[in-house]
Amino acid sequence: MARILLIDDDYCVRTALRLTLAKLGHTVIEAGDGVEGLKRFLSANPDLVITDIVMPEKEGLEVIMAIRAMQPSVKVIAISGNSRLRAADKLKMARQLGAVSVLEKPFTPAELQSAVDAVLLGDVHKSALAHENQRSPTLAASSNFIPESTTEQSNQ
Repeated sequence: MARILLIDDDYCVRTALRLTLAKLGHTVIEAGDGVEGLKRFLSANPDLVITDIVMPEKEGLEVIMAIRAMQPSVKVIAISGNSRLRAADKLKMARQLGAVSVLEKPFTPAELQSAVDAVLLGDVHKSALAHENQRSPTLAASSNFIPESTTEQSNQ
């Protein structure tokens, strides 16, 4: 399976993602912000990077640009859920900067698996379609989803 670098400043979200990815058989390297993420990127040689967009120190958009400059072949999935409008805009920017797939929080483990599998297999179109087809109001209401950010939720 793949070596995945997971960058998210929210410990609870990062833990949920790590557990989901590990359950799928992937090796997960974690970082709590963009600065730490880039340091780990250099030492971990990941197959895939999953990065949150809104983080302290260095935002995900900066991380994507730095990764593209250092190693353009590494695939990146951008995730965000800061606010509906801002998240959509930032995820669009992430795609323009080189993220091959994006997920808007909250998302389900199945959506994460679909995106990761599609990106690793090189079928990014399938990833985008699967994410759009699986979005529904009932998904966020289920107990089995990756939350937005516990920090962001508490601030709203």
